[in-house]
Amino acid sequence: MFIVGLTHYLILAAVLFCCGVFVMMTKRNAIGILMGVELVLNSVNVNFVAFDRYRPGGGFDGQIAALFVIVLAAAEAAVAVAICMNVYKNLNTIDVDRGDALHG
Repeated sequence: MFIVGLTHYLILAAVLFCCGVFVMMTKRNAIGILMGVELVLNSVNVNFVAFDRYRPGGGFDGQIAALFVIVLAAAEAAVAVAICMNVYKNLNTIDVDRGDALHG
């Protein structure tokens, strides 16, 4: 029988974090960058829950922190999509390199 330990969760979180950073660095599309940010935030959630699970004494601190991160990610996504729609309306593209044309 295979037992999943804290190390496995940390490796999963590290892979998610690296994938998110890679996506943020390589994508020029604003929606792709937002997807990378979501991957990074999900890796943080995995760490919160894993450390809370294997902490002596237990509790729900990790799950509560993960819920706050999820709420923060939802608010961030709503604001970012609104900004992307405004940029697309003005420039007909969501390429982040052309965003400097909006300064006033």
